[in-house]
Amino acid sequence: MSEIVNHAKALWRAKRFHVISFAFLIVLAANSVAAGGGGGAEGHGASITLLWIAVILIAAKLASLVERWGQPAVLGELVMGVILGNLFMAGIDVFESIKHDEIIAFLSELGVIILLFQIGLESNIAEMKKVGVRALMVAIIGVVAPFVLGAYVVGPWLMPGMEMVAYLFLGAALTATSVGITARVFKDLGKLQTKEAQIVLGAAVFDDVFGLIILAVVSAIATIGAVSVGAVSIIVAKAFLFLAGSVVLGMLMAPRLGKIFSKIHTGVGMKFTLAVSICLIFAYVAGLIGLAPIIGAFAAGLVLDPVHFRYFKAPKMVNDVKKLAEKHNGEFKEELEEALEHHGHRHIEDLIEPLAYFLVPIFFIVTGMKVALESLFNTQILGVALAITVVAIIGKYISGYAAGNVNKKIVGVGMIPRGEVGLIFAAIGQSLGVLSDDLFSVIIVMVILTTLMAPPILAKLLKK
Repeated sequence: MSEIVNHAKALWRAKRFHVISFAFLIVLAANSVAAGGGGGAEGHGASITLLWIAVILIAAKLASLVERWGQPAVLGELVMGVILGNLFMAGIDVFESIKHDEIIAFLSELGVIILLFQIGLESNIAEMKKVGVRALMVAIIGVVAPFVLGAYVVGPWLMPGMEMVAYLFLGAALTATSVGITARVFKDLGKLQTKEAQIVLGAAVFDDVFGLIILAVVSAIATIGAVSVGAVSIIVAKAFLFLAGSVVLGMLMAPRLGKIFSKIHTGVGMKFTLAVSICLIFAYVAGLIGLAPIIGAFAAGLVLDPVHFRYFKAPKMVNDVKKLAEKHNGEFKEELEEALEHHGHRHIEDLIEPLAYFLVPIFFIVTGMKVALESLFNTQILGVALAITVVAIIGKYISGYAAGNVNKKIVGVGMIPRGEVGLIFAAIGQSLGVLSDDLFSVIIVMVILTTLMAPPILAKLLKK
Protein backbone atom coordinates (compact mmCIF):
# COMPACT_ATOMS: atom_id res chain seq x y z
CA MET A 1 0.00 0.00 0.00
CA SER A 2 2.82 2.38 0.87
CA GLU A 3 4.40 1.73 -2.56
CA ILE A 4 1.17 2.79 -4.27
CA VAL A 5 1.00 5.95 -2.17
CA ASN A 6 4.65 6.77 -2.95
CA HIS A 7 4.04 6.19 -6.66
CA ALA A 8 1.00 8.48 -6.59
CA LYS A 9 3.04 11.16 -4.83
CA ALA A 10 5.79 10.84 -7.45
CA LEU A 11 3.24 11.23 -10.24
CA TRP A 12 1.82 14.33 -8.58
CA ARG A 13 5.28 15.83 -8.15
CA ALA A 14 6.00 15.19 -11.86
CA LYS A 15 2.71 16.77 -12.89
CA ARG A 16 3.34 19.74 -10.57
CA PHE A 17 6.79 20.20 -12.07
CA HIS A 18 5.30 20.35 -15.60
CA VAL A 19 2.75 22.95 -14.53
CA ILE A 20 5.30 25.11 -12.70
CA SER A 21 7.76 24.90 -15.62
CA PHE A 22 5.10 25.84 -18.12
CA ALA A 23 3.91 28.75 -15.98
CA PHE A 24 7.49 29.98 -15.61
CA LEU A 25 8.03 29.93 -19.37
CA ILE A 26 4.75 31.79 -19.94
CA VAL A 27 5.95 34.54 -17.57
CA LEU A 28 9.29 34.68 -19.38
CA ALA A 29 7.57 34.87 -22.75
CA ALA A 30 5.19 37.58 -21.58
CA ASN A 31 8.04 39.66 -20.18
CA SER A 32 10.08 39.22 -23.36
CA VAL A 33 7.22 40.27 -25.63
CA ALA A 34 6.30 43.18 -23.36
CA ALA A 35 9.93 44.35 -23.28
CA GLY A 36 9.97 44.31 -27.06
CA GLY A 37 6.84 46.42 -27.28
CA GLY A 38 4.75 43.47 -28.44
CA GLY A 39 7.11 42.87 -31.28
CA GLY A 40 7.64 39.23 -30.48
CA ALA A 41 10.11 37.75 -32.94
CA GLU A 42 10.70 41.13 -34.56
CA GLY A 43 11.84 42.66 -31.27
CA HIS A 44 14.27 39.95 -30.23
CA GLY A 45 15.26 38.13 -33.40
CA ALA A 46 15.79 34.41 -33.06
CA SER A 47 16.04 34.46 -29.25
CA ILE A 48 12.28 34.79 -28.66
CA THR A 49 11.71 31.97 -31.16
CA LEU A 50 13.90 29.71 -29.02
CA LEU A 51 11.71 30.51 -26.04
CA TRP A 52 8.54 29.83 -28.03
CA ILE A 53 9.88 26.43 -29.08
CA ALA A 54 10.56 25.57 -25.44
CA VAL A 55 7.03 26.68 -24.50
CA ILE A 56 5.51 24.55 -27.29
CA LEU A 57 7.48 21.44 -26.30
CA ILE A 58 6.59 21.72 -22.61
CA ALA A 59 2.96 22.46 -23.50
CA ALA A 60 2.92 19.32 -25.68
CA LYS A 61 4.38 17.23 -22.86
CA LEU A 62 1.84 18.67 -20.44
CA ALA A 63 -0.92 17.84 -22.94
CA SER A 64 0.27 14.23 -23.11
CA LEU A 65 -1.30 13.74 -19.67
CA VAL A 66 -4.46 12.78 -21.59
CA GLU A 67 -2.82 9.38 -22.07
CA ARG A 68 -3.67 8.67 -18.42
CA TRP A 69 -7.34 8.76 -19.45
CA GLY A 70 -6.75 6.39 -22.35
CA GLN A 71 -6.61 9.07 -25.06
CA PRO A 72 -3.82 9.40 -27.66
CA ALA A 73 -1.24 12.14 -27.06
CA VAL A 74 -2.12 13.81 -30.35
CA LEU A 75 -5.56 14.75 -29.00
CA GLY A 76 -3.99 16.53 -26.04
CA GLU A 77 -1.55 18.36 -28.30
CA LEU A 78 -4.32 19.54 -30.62
CA VAL A 79 -6.49 20.72 -27.72
CA MET A 80 -3.51 22.49 -26.11
CA GLY A 81 -2.88 24.24 -29.41
CA VAL A 82 -6.52 25.33 -29.62
CA ILE A 83 -6.32 26.74 -26.07
CA LEU A 84 -3.06 28.62 -26.64
CA GLY A 85 -4.24 29.95 -30.01
CA ASN A 86 -7.47 31.36 -28.57
CA LEU A 87 -6.31 32.85 -25.26
CA PHE A 88 -6.47 36.28 -26.93
CA MET A 89 -10.25 36.03 -26.50
CA ALA A 90 -9.60 36.23 -22.74
CA GLY A 91 -7.29 39.21 -23.18
CA ILE A 92 -4.07 37.12 -23.19
CA ASP A 93 -2.38 37.75 -26.53
CA VAL A 94 1.15 36.75 -25.56
CA PHE A 95 1.07 33.68 -27.83
CA GLU A 96 -0.16 35.45 -30.96
CA SER A 97 3.35 36.00 -32.33
CA ILE A 98 3.82 32.21 -32.52
CA LYS A 99 1.24 32.10 -35.31
CA HIS A 100 3.35 34.45 -37.42
CA ASP A 101 6.80 33.08 -36.62
CA GLU A 102 8.31 31.77 -39.86
CA ILE A 103 10.87 29.57 -38.12
CA ILE A 104 8.21 27.80 -36.06
CA ALA A 105 6.06 27.44 -39.18
CA PHE A 106 8.98 25.76 -40.95
CA LEU A 107 9.66 23.44 -37.99
CA SER A 108 5.97 22.55 -37.99
CA GLU A 109 6.09 21.53 -41.66
CA LEU A 110 9.29 19.60 -41.05
CA GLY A 111 7.56 17.87 -38.14
CA VAL A 112 4.78 16.41 -40.25
CA ILE A 113 7.33 15.30 -42.85
CA ILE A 114 9.32 13.42 -40.19
CA LEU A 115 6.07 11.93 -38.82
CA LEU A 116 5.08 10.53 -42.21
CA PHE A 117 8.64 9.26 -42.71
CA GLN A 118 8.32 7.40 -39.40
CA ILE A 119 4.97 5.97 -40.46
CA GLY A 120 6.50 4.81 -43.74
CA LEU A 121 9.40 3.15 -41.90
CA GLU A 122 7.02 1.26 -39.64
CA SER A 123 4.77 0.23 -42.53
CA ASN A 124 5.41 -2.83 -44.62
CA ILE A 125 5.27 -2.38 -48.39
CA ALA A 126 4.34 -6.04 -48.90
CA GLU A 127 1.42 -5.68 -46.48
CA MET A 128 0.32 -2.45 -48.14
CA LYS A 129 0.31 -4.21 -51.52
CA LYS A 130 -2.10 -6.76 -50.07
CA VAL A 131 -4.58 -4.04 -49.14
CA GLY A 132 -3.84 -1.79 -52.14
CA VAL A 133 -7.11 -2.39 -53.99
CA ARG A 134 -9.20 -1.99 -50.84
CA ALA A 135 -7.30 1.18 -49.91
CA LEU A 136 -7.96 2.57 -53.38
CA MET A 137 -11.69 1.82 -53.13
CA VAL A 138 -11.86 3.42 -49.67
CA ALA A 139 -10.11 6.51 -51.03
CA ILE A 140 -12.41 6.79 -54.07
CA ILE A 141 -15.58 6.58 -51.98
CA GLY A 142 -14.06 8.85 -49.32
CA VAL A 143 -13.42 11.54 -51.94
CA VAL A 144 -16.42 11.23 -54.25
CA ALA A 145 -19.14 10.96 -51.56
CA PRO A 146 -18.24 14.09 -49.51
CA PHE A 147 -17.43 16.11 -52.63
CA VAL A 148 -20.79 15.41 -54.28
CA LEU A 149 -22.72 15.90 -51.03
CA GLY A 150 -20.94 19.17 -50.25
CA ALA A 151 -20.78 20.75 -53.71
CA TYR A 152 -24.13 19.70 -55.17
CA VAL A 153 -26.46 18.89 -52.24
CA VAL A 154 -25.85 20.41 -48.82
CA GLY A 155 -23.91 23.51 -49.91
CA PRO A 156 -26.55 24.92 -52.30
CA TRP A 157 -29.34 23.85 -49.95
CA LEU A 158 -28.01 25.44 -46.74
CA MET A 159 -26.22 28.44 -48.24
CA PRO A 160 -28.10 29.38 -51.42
CA GLY A 161 -27.14 32.24 -53.73
CA MET A 162 -23.38 31.64 -53.96
CA GLU A 163 -21.37 31.04 -57.12
CA MET A 164 -20.91 27.42 -58.15
CA VAL A 165 -17.14 27.61 -57.68
CA ALA A 166 -17.69 28.38 -53.97
CA TYR A 167 -19.68 25.16 -53.58
CA LEU A 168 -16.96 23.30 -55.45
CA PHE A 169 -14.40 24.57 -52.96
CA LEU A 170 -16.64 23.45 -50.11
CA GLY A 171 -16.83 19.98 -51.64
CA ALA A 172 -13.06 19.97 -52.17
CA ALA A 173 -12.44 20.84 -48.50
CA LEU A 174 -14.66 17.92 -47.45
CA THR A 175 -12.53 15.46 -49.44
CA ALA A 176 -9.42 16.06 -47.34
CA THR A 177 -8.08 13.53 -44.82
CA SER A 178 -5.32 14.36 -42.35
CA VAL A 179 -3.10 11.31 -42.56
CA GLY A 180 -0.82 12.82 -39.91
CA ILE A 181 -3.50 12.84 -37.21
CA THR A 182 -4.86 9.37 -37.96
CA ALA A 183 -1.41 7.85 -38.31
CA ARG A 184 -0.34 9.36 -34.99
CA VAL A 185 -3.31 7.72 -33.23
CA PHE A 186 -2.42 4.30 -34.67
CA LYS A 187 1.23 4.85 -33.71
CA ASP A 188 0.44 6.01 -30.16
CA LEU A 189 -1.63 2.88 -29.55
CA GLY A 190 0.83 0.50 -31.22
CA LYS A 191 -1.63 -0.49 -33.97
CA LEU A 192 0.29 0.50 -37.10
CA GLN A 193 0.73 -3.10 -38.24
CA THR A 194 -3.00 -3.92 -38.28
CA LYS A 195 -4.76 -4.31 -41.62
CA GLU A 196 -7.11 -1.45 -40.71
CA ALA A 197 -4.14 0.87 -40.23
CA GLN A 198 -2.54 -0.22 -43.51
CA ILE A 199 -5.81 0.38 -45.38
CA VAL A 200 -6.27 3.81 -43.82
CA LEU A 201 -2.65 4.83 -44.56
CA GLY A 202 -2.86 3.60 -48.14
CA ALA A 203 -6.24 5.26 -48.63
CA ALA A 204 -4.91 8.51 -47.14
CA VAL A 205 -2.09 8.57 -49.69
CA PHE A 206 -4.53 8.03 -52.56
CA ASP A 207 -6.83 10.55 -50.88
CA ASP A 208 -4.09 13.19 -50.95
CA VAL A 209 -3.52 12.55 -54.65
CA PHE A 210 -7.24 12.74 -55.50
CA GLY A 211 -7.64 15.79 -53.27
CA LEU A 212 -4.73 17.47 -55.02
CA ILE A 213 -6.35 16.83 -58.40
CA ILE A 214 -9.69 18.22 -57.27
CA LEU A 215 -8.01 21.25 -55.69
CA ALA A 216 -6.02 21.94 -58.85
CA VAL A 217 -9.13 21.68 -61.03
CA VAL A 218 -11.29 23.85 -58.76
CA SER A 219 -8.52 26.45 -58.40
CA ALA A 220 -8.15 26.59 -62.20
CA ILE A 221 -11.90 27.13 -62.57
CA ALA A 222 -11.72 29.92 -59.98
CA THR A 223 -8.80 31.71 -61.67
CA ILE A 224 -9.31 31.18 -65.41
CA GLY A 225 -12.92 30.01 -65.49
CA ALA A 226 -12.21 26.62 -67.05
CA VAL A 227 -9.77 23.74 -67.04
CA SER A 228 -8.72 21.44 -69.86
CA VAL A 229 -8.80 17.66 -69.84
CA GLY A 230 -5.10 17.73 -70.75
CA ALA A 231 -4.19 19.73 -67.62
CA VAL A 232 -6.08 17.30 -65.39
CA SER A 233 -4.42 14.34 -67.12
CA ILE A 234 -0.97 15.81 -66.48
CA ILE A 235 -1.72 16.23 -62.77
CA VAL A 236 -3.00 12.65 -62.50
CA ALA A 237 -0.01 11.25 -64.41
CA LYS A 238 2.50 13.15 -62.26
CA ALA A 239 0.91 11.90 -59.05
CA PHE A 240 0.83 8.23 -59.94
CA LEU A 241 4.18 8.24 -61.74
CA PHE A 242 5.80 9.75 -58.67
CA LEU A 243 4.34 7.15 -56.32
CA ALA A 244 5.27 4.23 -58.57
CA GLY A 245 8.63 5.70 -59.57
CA SER A 246 9.66 6.55 -56.01
CA VAL A 247 9.03 3.00 -54.84
CA VAL A 248 10.91 1.41 -57.75
CA LEU A 249 13.84 3.85 -57.78
CA GLY A 250 14.05 3.86 -54.00
CA MET A 251 14.32 0.08 -53.84
CA LEU A 252 16.97 0.09 -56.59
CA MET A 253 19.06 3.04 -55.41
CA ALA A 254 18.91 2.81 -51.60
CA PRO A 255 21.09 -0.34 -51.33
CA ARG A 256 23.70 1.18 -53.63
CA LEU A 257 23.71 4.44 -51.71
CA GLY A 258 24.01 2.50 -48.47
CA LYS A 259 27.04 0.64 -49.79
CA ILE A 260 28.71 3.85 -51.02
CA PHE A 261 28.17 5.83 -47.83
CA SER A 262 29.19 2.91 -45.61
CA LYS A 263 32.65 3.09 -47.20
CA ILE A 264 32.97 6.62 -45.83
CA HIS A 265 31.76 5.69 -42.36
CA THR A 266 29.76 2.79 -40.90
CA GLY A 267 28.66 4.59 -37.71
CA VAL A 268 25.16 5.55 -36.69
CA GLY A 269 25.80 9.18 -37.68
CA MET A 270 26.15 8.24 -41.33
CA LYS A 271 23.18 5.90 -41.11
CA PHE A 272 21.03 8.70 -39.65
CA THR A 273 22.26 11.17 -42.28
CA LEU A 274 21.50 8.83 -45.16
CA ALA A 275 18.00 7.99 -43.90
CA VAL A 276 16.96 11.59 -43.22
CA SER A 277 18.52 12.82 -46.48
CA ILE A 278 16.54 10.29 -48.51
CA CYS A 279 13.38 11.42 -46.68
CA LEU A 280 14.02 15.10 -47.43
CA ILE A 281 14.96 14.46 -51.07
CA PHE A 282 11.78 12.46 -51.66
CA ALA A 283 9.75 15.21 -49.98
CA TYR A 284 11.46 17.83 -52.16
CA VAL A 285 10.77 15.94 -55.39
CA ALA A 286 7.11 15.47 -54.39
CA GLY A 287 6.78 19.21 -53.77
CA LEU A 288 8.64 19.98 -57.00
CA ILE A 289 6.05 18.21 -59.12
CA GLY A 290 3.13 19.70 -57.23
CA LEU A 291 2.38 16.94 -54.71
CA ALA A 292 2.30 17.29 -50.93
CA PRO A 293 5.84 16.78 -49.53
CA ILE A 294 4.40 14.41 -46.90
CA ILE A 295 3.59 11.93 -49.69
CA GLY A 296 7.27 11.90 -50.63
CA ALA A 297 8.32 11.43 -47.00
CA PHE A 298 5.91 8.51 -46.58
CA ALA A 299 7.18 6.90 -49.80
CA ALA A 300 10.79 7.29 -48.59
CA GLY A 301 10.02 5.51 -45.32
CA LEU A 302 8.16 2.81 -47.19
CA VAL A 303 11.08 1.87 -49.46
CA LEU A 304 13.85 1.91 -46.84
CA ASP A 305 14.03 -1.78 -46.02
CA PRO A 306 16.55 -3.20 -43.53
CA VAL A 307 18.65 -4.64 -46.35
CA HIS A 308 19.45 -1.10 -47.48
CA PHE A 309 21.45 -0.57 -44.28
CA ARG A 310 23.16 -3.93 -43.97
CA TYR A 311 26.53 -2.26 -44.55
CA PHE A 312 26.08 -0.23 -41.36
CA LYS A 313 25.98 -3.16 -38.95
CA ALA A 314 28.31 -2.74 -36.01
CA PRO A 315 31.37 -4.96 -36.65
CA LYS A 316 31.22 -6.35 -33.09
CA MET A 317 27.61 -7.44 -33.60
CA VAL A 318 28.47 -9.15 -36.90
CA ASN A 319 31.38 -11.01 -35.29
CA ASP A 320 29.23 -12.06 -32.35
CA VAL A 321 26.64 -13.48 -34.73
CA LYS A 322 29.29 -15.39 -36.69
CA LYS A 323 30.83 -16.84 -33.53
CA LEU A 324 27.44 -17.85 -32.20
CA ALA A 325 26.54 -19.52 -35.50
CA GLU A 326 29.86 -21.40 -35.57
CA LYS A 327 29.40 -22.46 -31.95
CA HIS A 328 26.14 -24.16 -32.83
CA ASN A 329 27.47 -25.56 -36.14
CA GLY A 330 25.42 -23.11 -38.16
CA GLU A 331 22.19 -24.43 -36.71
CA PHE A 332 20.75 -21.01 -35.94
CA LYS A 333 22.52 -19.04 -38.67
CA GLU A 334 19.37 -18.05 -40.58
CA GLU A 335 17.50 -17.07 -37.41
CA LEU A 336 20.44 -14.98 -36.21
CA GLU A 337 20.81 -13.21 -39.54
CA GLU A 338 17.09 -12.50 -39.59
CA ALA A 339 17.31 -11.05 -36.07
CA LEU A 340 20.23 -8.89 -37.18
CA GLU A 341 18.23 -7.59 -40.15
CA HIS A 342 15.32 -6.79 -37.82
CA HIS A 343 17.71 -4.91 -35.54
CA GLY A 344 18.97 -2.95 -38.55
CA HIS A 345 15.47 -1.81 -39.41
CA ARG A 346 14.47 -1.15 -35.81
CA HIS A 347 17.64 0.85 -35.38
CA ILE A 348 16.62 3.27 -38.15
CA GLU A 349 13.34 3.95 -36.38
CA ASP A 350 15.15 4.36 -33.05
CA LEU A 351 17.53 6.89 -34.62
CA ILE A 352 14.68 8.95 -36.09
CA GLU A 353 12.59 8.89 -32.90
CA PRO A 354 14.45 11.64 -30.96
CA LEU A 355 14.10 13.95 -33.97
CA ALA A 356 10.38 13.19 -34.02
CA TYR A 357 10.07 13.94 -30.28
CA PHE A 358 11.36 17.41 -31.05
CA LEU A 359 9.53 18.29 -34.28
CA VAL A 360 6.22 16.39 -34.36
CA PRO A 361 4.62 18.03 -31.27
CA ILE A 362 5.37 21.43 -32.80
CA PHE A 363 3.27 20.49 -35.81
CA PHE A 364 0.23 19.45 -33.77
CA ILE A 365 0.39 22.41 -31.37
CA VAL A 366 0.70 24.86 -34.30
CA THR A 367 -2.14 23.11 -36.16
CA GLY A 368 -4.35 23.51 -33.09
CA MET A 369 -3.41 27.18 -32.81
CA LYS A 370 -4.78 27.83 -36.30
CA VAL A 371 -8.28 26.94 -35.11
CA ALA A 372 -10.36 30.10 -34.58
CA LEU A 373 -12.97 29.45 -31.88
CA GLU A 374 -14.72 32.78 -32.43
CA SER A 375 -16.40 31.13 -35.40
CA LEU A 376 -18.45 29.13 -32.88
CA PHE A 377 -20.11 32.28 -31.47
CA ASN A 378 -22.20 32.97 -34.60
CA THR A 379 -25.21 30.71 -34.10
CA GLN A 380 -26.28 30.83 -37.76
CA ILE A 381 -22.82 29.88 -39.00
CA LEU A 382 -22.55 27.25 -36.25
CA GLY A 383 -25.84 25.64 -37.31
CA VAL A 384 -24.76 25.40 -40.95
CA ALA A 385 -21.32 24.21 -39.89
CA LEU A 386 -22.80 21.42 -37.77
CA ALA A 387 -24.86 20.21 -40.73
CA ILE A 388 -21.79 20.35 -43.00
CA THR A 389 -19.80 18.46 -40.34
CA VAL A 390 -22.39 15.69 -40.28
CA VAL A 391 -22.06 15.40 -44.07
CA ALA A 392 -18.26 15.42 -43.74
CA ILE A 393 -18.41 12.56 -41.22
CA ILE A 394 -20.91 10.49 -43.22
CA GLY A 395 -18.98 10.98 -46.48
CA LYS A 396 -15.82 9.50 -44.95
CA TYR A 397 -17.40 6.95 -42.63
CA ILE A 398 -19.21 5.12 -45.43
CA SER A 399 -15.88 4.67 -47.22
CA GLY A 400 -14.99 2.10 -44.56
CA TYR A 401 -17.56 -0.28 -46.01
CA ALA A 402 -15.27 -0.77 -49.02
CA ALA A 403 -12.46 -2.02 -46.78
CA GLY A 404 -13.38 -5.69 -47.04
CA ASN A 405 -13.04 -8.22 -44.23
CA VAL A 406 -11.72 -5.89 -41.51
CA ASN A 407 -13.23 -3.64 -38.84
CA LYS A 408 -15.01 -1.18 -41.13
CA LYS A 409 -15.78 1.23 -38.31
CA ILE A 410 -12.07 1.75 -37.59
CA VAL A 411 -11.34 2.44 -41.25
CA GLY A 412 -14.30 4.81 -41.59
CA VAL A 413 -13.46 6.80 -38.44
CA GLY A 414 -9.76 6.83 -39.39
CA MET A 415 -10.66 8.74 -42.58
CA ILE A 416 -12.70 11.43 -40.79
CA PRO A 417 -10.19 14.03 -39.46
CA ARG A 418 -9.51 16.93 -41.86
CA GLY A 419 -6.81 18.62 -39.79
CA GLU A 420 -4.17 20.72 -41.51
CA VAL A 421 -5.22 19.48 -44.97
CA GLY A 422 -8.71 20.96 -44.60
CA LEU A 423 -7.20 24.21 -43.31
CA ILE A 424 -4.95 24.40 -46.38
CA PHE A 425 -7.92 23.90 -48.72
CA ALA A 426 -9.90 26.62 -46.93
CA ALA A 427 -6.94 29.04 -46.97
CA ILE A 428 -6.43 28.58 -50.72
CA GLY A 429 -10.12 29.20 -51.39
CA GLN A 430 -10.04 32.35 -49.29
CA SER A 431 -6.84 33.63 -50.96
CA LEU A 432 -8.47 33.23 -54.37
CA GLY A 433 -11.45 35.28 -53.20
CA VAL A 434 -13.81 32.36 -53.79
CA LEU A 435 -14.91 31.69 -50.22
CA SER A 436 -16.93 34.29 -48.33
CA ASP A 437 -16.09 34.90 -44.66
CA ASP A 438 -19.18 32.91 -43.65
CA LEU A 439 -18.35 29.89 -45.81
CA PHE A 440 -14.72 30.04 -44.70
CA SER A 441 -15.88 29.97 -41.05
CA VAL A 442 -18.17 27.01 -41.79
CA ILE A 443 -15.23 25.04 -43.20
CA ILE A 444 -13.04 25.99 -40.23
CA VAL A 445 -15.67 24.77 -37.74
CA MET A 446 -16.01 21.52 -39.72
CA VAL A 447 -12.22 21.07 -39.58
CA ILE A 448 -12.19 21.74 -35.82
CA LEU A 449 -14.93 19.24 -35.04
CA THR A 450 -13.73 16.42 -37.30
CA THR A 451 -10.14 16.88 -36.10
CA LEU A 452 -10.99 16.80 -32.40
CA MET A 453 -13.67 14.10 -32.42
CA ALA A 454 -11.91 11.44 -34.51
CA PRO A 455 -8.89 10.61 -32.26
CA PRO A 456 -10.86 9.67 -29.09
CA ILE A 457 -13.42 7.65 -31.08
CA LEU A 458 -10.68 5.88 -33.02
CA ALA A 459 -8.77 5.17 -29.80
CA LYS A 460 -11.88 3.64 -28.22
CA LEU A 461 -12.51 1.42 -31.25
CA LEU A 462 -8.89 0.28 -31.40
CA LYS A 463 -8.87 -0.67 -27.72
CA LYS A 464 -11.88 -2.90 -28.27
